Amino acid sequence: MRKNSGSSADVKASPRGGGDREAVGGGSDRKIGPATGRRPKTPPSVACGDTSPTGGGFAPSPVALVATEGGTRRLAAVDDTAAALGLHVGQKAADAAALVPDLITADHDPEGDRAALEILCDWCVRFSPAVAIDGLDGLLLDVEGVSHLWGGEAAMLDDLLDRLARWGASARGAIADTPGAAWALARYAPDRTIALPGGQGALLAPLPVAALRLDEAAQAQLPRLGLFHVGQLLALPRGQLAKRFGLSTVLRIDQALGAAREALSFRRPATPWFDRLAFFEPISALEDLGRVTRDICALLCARLEAEGQGARRFELVFHRLDGRDYPVRVGLSRPGRDAARIAKLLKPKLDTVDPGFGIEIVTLWAADVEPLSVAQRSLDADGGVGLEEGLAPLVDRLINRLGEDRVWRADPYESHVPERSVTRAAPLDPSPDAAWDPDRPRPSRLLRRPEAIEVIAKLPDDPPVQFRWRGKSRRVRLAEGPERIGQEWWRKAFDEIGPGKVRDYYRVEDETGERFWIFRAGLYADGEKAPKWWLHGLFG
Repeated sequence: MRKNSGSSADVKASPRGGGDREAVGGGSDRKIGPATGRRPKTPPSVACGDTSPTGGGFAPSPVALVATEGGTRRLAAVDDTAAALGLHVGQKAADAAALVPDLITADHDPEGDRAALEILCDWCVRFSPAVAIDGLDGLLLDVEGVSHLWGGEAAMLDDLLDRLARWGASARGAIADTPGAAWALARYAPDRTIALPGGQGALLAPLPVAALRLDEAAQAQLPRLGLFHVGQLLALPRGQLAKRFGLSTVLRIDQALGAAREALSFRRPATPWFDRLAFFEPISALEDLGRVTRDICALLCARLEAEGQGARRFELVFHRLDGRDYPVRVGLSRPGRDAARIAKLLKPKLDTVDPGFGIEIVTLWAADVEPLSVAQRSLDADGGVGLEEGLAPLVDRLINRLGEDRVWRADPYESHVPERSVTRAAPLDPSPDAAWDPDRPRPSRLLRRPEAIEVIAKLPDDPPVQFRWRGKSRRVRLAEGPERIGQEWWRKAFDEIGPGKVRDYYRVEDETGERFWIFRAGLYADGEKAPKWWLHGLFG
């Protein structure tokens, strides 16, 4: 692959159920782009009838998508047959039906088109780990450094377009150094054009000015001035172009030629921590899925180890022959690169993968990558295992089985109110600076909400001698307290604080040895209402 070059594919997908899919190419580095020959601003349409060159005995029927705009039904997309009959986007549906009585119409579904395009975007990951959605019907693939897996850029582009063709999706493609050049060549140049490194200028020159993705005002004005081709614009002084047609025109030219960078928003963040396995014959047996899982984990983890890195998230994707993808994800509590351990976490989830007619490609991604040094056990270690070998694998199994939000550690939080004095943290995160106050022990189990109890006390301010909780009466043998805790007045309105919000906590033990944390809310000196007793936690 060429150094400092880039590749992208812009694929235009039609609505669900057999429409045209256009792909245009462009991007930093080498870009692939497939696209149909329809005008760029015309949304993809549904194909009906026999459109093959040899014909099947009947002509294709004109098709249009209809959308409601301001209470009027208008055409939102037309296919080539309808366009040849004089129909165009924005035309009233009633007028179109009068001009072409046999017009086939369907409701325009932008959300469905977007969902179909996202599915196609995920499918294209088998060609490149960096895929970006381009507009309403295009994809850009950055194929820098991956085309050698197909034997070259031409073979890679042929494979992509041939697969789409087998699915009934007509597409065009191109490869160039920049997104703008690939976009233009895929839409306006001969199909499957591949620009040599730095050679996109000569290929862009004969194309119409619309290939530069200019704004509507510039596209309408340039032909009136006799400027029809990109080469004519390239021959003009830049100062005159910027003054007459705006800086955006100059920027589009620079982006197409590679003089200005163009940012792409990839569907998943571009990452070098990606590996891919392709099979000569599709696989479907569960044992084979487990074997290739171990193999690809070993490949990626070897790279991570060579670079002194570890990852917390791994995503294994199985790509079926029919284009469907089945991702399997696992996470680690600490950065890791142990291939056997990662494959062991992935193995229980392989049962959810439906191989269909076979899996042809497997890809593995690593995310949350960070430096990971090699840990050396101290010389005076007495044969025990460290955190990585002991607790971390257990935590990882629990997280991947129960869910990340269900495995956590209780850490102290600086607050007097018990409900706010505990915060959740990842199980193996570093210990916080704050620590529990040994002079004020807290229960090991704090109830989500305090539960009301019935109390008998000798004196109003004395600890209880007996209380009833959840229908069971308990006699207090030992009691310690009170510990007075007031409301955090700076968090409340003035009328929400007062003696009734004060809590007096007691640690009590009943005759069976069970220990409880109870409190009295309010003061007896407050004449408004009598205090109430609550049970808030359990010790041990």
